[in-house]
Amino acid sequence: MKISKKSGLLVLVRHGESEWNKLAKWTGHTDVGLTKKGIKDAGLMGELLQDIHFNKAYISPLVRTEETLNTLLITQGQTDLKPVVAKALNERDYGIYTGLNKWEVQKKIGHTAFQAVRRGFNTPIPKGESLRVVYERVVPFYKKVILPQLKSGENVLIVSHGNTIRALSKYLFNFTDRGISRVEMLFDEILLVRVNSYGKATSKRVRKIPNEQVRHY
Repeated sequence: MKISKKSGLLVLVRHGESEWNKLAKWTGHTDVGLTKKGIKDAGLMGELLQDIHFNKAYISPLVRTEETLNTLLITQGQTDLKPVVAKALNERDYGIYTGLNKWEVQKKIGHTAFQAVRRGFNTPIPKGESLRVVYERVVPFYKKVILPQLKSGENVLIVSHGNTIRALSKYLFNFTDRGISRVEMLFDEILLVRVNSYGKATSKRVRKIPNEQVRHY
């Protein structure tokens, strides 16, 4: 059942390229800033959102989401929009893999194990989080805080992390545990989502930075 025509728009943005993304290092909760490319791309994403007025904006406590949002809003035009910082939107904790080069880890543990760690839903990481754990913190936050705002007609912008958005997408789009392992939130994409009264997606549009060479981290 679709919600009323007055329902708001949910916009999901992954932070721009960080210093550790550039080095192909698992970042997790490590608080590193954006590269020059990350700043530039955040500005380009803001240009793509100039036609939308946001009532609320949410970021994680990590500086790369704050830098992305601030730069995005300069070109989008809502520099007076103050974000709400939500710990539930934090990136996945990569535990013992934090700070390690992903491709070196792949060589060490093999492709199958690497893909399970990187994209699997239930794969645990010692001293870290599985994607399921991220799901179990971000989805209740979405239902409790974000969904009521969407239902009241507010447009909500979330600037978060690849795994956090993947976890939320599992709920929004009804991906199976196996299906979500094939889903990636790219740096050059913006998701615009309409939802029903249960918070499930009824439509999705994608806006992309033009002529962007996509990097997979």
